[in-house]
Amino acid sequence: MTFISHRFVETAGGLKMHIAEAGAGPLVLLLHGFPESWYSWRHQLTALAEAGYHAVAPDQRGYGRTGGPEEVDQYSILHLTGDVISLVHALGEERAVVVGHDWGAPVAWHTAMLRPDVVRGVVGLSVPPFRRGPRASTTVLRELLGDSYYMLYFQQPDLPEAELARDIPTTFRRLLAGSAVLGADAPPLVPEGGGFLDLFRDPTALPDWLTEEDIAVFTAEFEPNGFTQPLHWYRNLDRNWELTAAWHAARITPPALLIVGEKDLVVSSPHARAGLAELADFVPGLREVRWLPDCGHWTQQERPKDVNEALVGFLDSLDG
Repeated sequence: MTFISHRFVETAGGLKMHIAEAGAGPLVLLLHGFPESWYSWRHQLTALAEAGYHAVAPDQRGYGRTGGPEEVDQYSILHLTGDVISLVHALGEERAVVVGHDWGAPVAWHTAMLRPDVVRGVVGLSVPPFRRGPRASTTVLRELLGDSYYMLYFQQPDLPEAELARDIPTTFRRLLAGSAVLGADAPPLVPEGGGFLDLFRDPTALPDWLTEEDIAVFTAEFEPNGFTQPLHWYRNLDRNWELTAAWHAARITPPALLIVGEKDLVVSSPHARAGLAELADFVPGLREVRWLPDCGHWTQQERPKDVNEALVGFLDSLDG
């Protein structure tokens, strides 16, 4: 049986990152999304280890046992990608494959763009890579979707974290297992006078891929430090746009794979699907867009066997 072990690794920036790891061999970093932790990769850690890889899932900056600084500006995309590169080197490696889900996917895509010398290959789950736009992110979102769009709701201080921390088990039950109130093609707009969790129905029962024990683990990871630092990732949208000006129109060149669920709200709209068809120039090394039938947003937890098969196939295809 393959076991998952835990330890802390100090990065070059002085951040002590908690990592879960398994196996030995070429390094594969697994970057979780919002609001998650290393535990989101519990099925991949052992599968990748058994396939001959050193699988490492950190609690990223601001999350879980890693924690992080209080200042909002310490959660820019340059800090997040810097943590990834620093972790690769702290683990004694020069190169790695970087895999990210949800918010971890933009971190993985940006790491591949900024440091292709370090990234052997990149995999995004749920969230495809997006080109840098001509204007600040929140300006564009506000014009397109209005102030009630959930990412703009997250810009407010204090209110979103208080909502999410009010009843943490309920927060995870709704986010992971609740169905969308507004439907598959509707943008996630927070109702007037309501909160982010109002976008999701309370599930009458958990799906077969999620247990009460899983909910308890996620709850325990967030009880000590809450949601403020994870929300700071959203509060850097405009700062990220400013900081990445030097890479405007840059391409993502390492070998790449995108895995998405057919029922994932991130890619379910016709506009989003049309954007996927235009990735070839932006990501010239894209090998495949792997669609998972009957799969929602929590890709690697909902369909671990399919995700593991896709990851191992991609990893085995890479040159040293």
